[in-house]
Amino acid sequence: MKILFGIQGTGNGHLSRAKEIIPLLMQYGEVDLLISGTDTEINLPYPVKYRKHGIGFIFGKRGGIDFWKTVKGLKPIRLMNDIRTVDLKSYDIIFNDYEPVIAWACKLRGIPCHGISHQGAYLSSKSPRPKNKKLYGEFFLKNYAPVSSINAFHFAKYDDFIHTPVIRNGIRQTIPTRKDHVAVYLPSLSEERLIRTLSKIKTTHWKVFSKRATKIYTEGNVTIHPVSGVEWERTLASCEGALMGAGFEGPAEALFLKKKLLVVPMSMQYEQQCNAASLEEIGVHVVWKINSTFESQIRHWLHNDKTVSVHYPNETINIIQSIFNSI
Repeated sequence: MKILFGIQGTGNGHLSRAKEIIPLLMQYGEVDLLISGTDTEINLPYPVKYRKHGIGFIFGKRGGIDFWKTVKGLKPIRLMNDIRTVDLKSYDIIFNDYEPVIAWACKLRGIPCHGISHQGAYLSSKSPRPKNKKLYGEFFLKNYAPVSSINAFHFAKYDDFIHTPVIRNGIRQTIPTRKDHVAVYLPSLSEERLIRTLSKIKTTHWKVFSKRATKIYTEGNVTIHPVSGVEWERTLASCEGALMGAGFEGPAEALFLKKKLLVVPMSMQYEQQCNAASLEEIGVHVVWKINSTFESQIRHWLHNDKTVSVHYPNETINIIQSIFNSI
């Protein structure tokens, strides 16, 4: 059996999840991978047959998306050509993790496409939304990468097709400890802004992982690290708490490791706003807007030892098996 798996390449969560899913797909046949998107630090330990530009966004430095760089990076003619020409005839079954080239190629050609993504959870009205629900955000989430069937992942089982997160085996096998540092991953904030804020809170050692850093350096009680999967795992496993964006895989791993968590959703990124609503609902601290109260909100969170209890069993193999059994 020949299998095609399309993976979103913007951000790190999709590729992190793919590392767990690809070996399971390989048990059923030969797997070819297609990645679209341009802003990730994760490399797969598997050959990638197709790389496409796709549709993605560029992280800014002020807490949101860099709108102009994102618009400048859009290549609609190239996207349409990739959708038109991508090879689908060679494959017996197609999987998709929120990747638009394969998703739209399948939709336009009437070919089944099996979605396995976090974003698919927002096809259900039962998944939490922020107070200010955005129509454009809803439209984007539901039409960016349309699929014919969906198995989705979320922080809780809000609907019958929604499962708990895929937690990497390396994280599952980790025995967490608690040292005196806080793990920080806020890719939409500049190193300068983070240092300026966090260095004022001198009772804590901050280990900040930055998309823009090329070397490790320290300023006061703040250490900046280039993004590294191995070093991030170690830092997260041993931290007293985690401060990060409201993505999906990162917060899910922090919760699994029983770390107290503070999330800051990106502005102009509706999915993260929805994720933050879900996290807040289960008891996670959320900073909804970065303003003059940012430092005081972090201080308040530091003095609160509350952790959220979750149960994330390993369901991935059963999900993949059920999809193959259904065809």
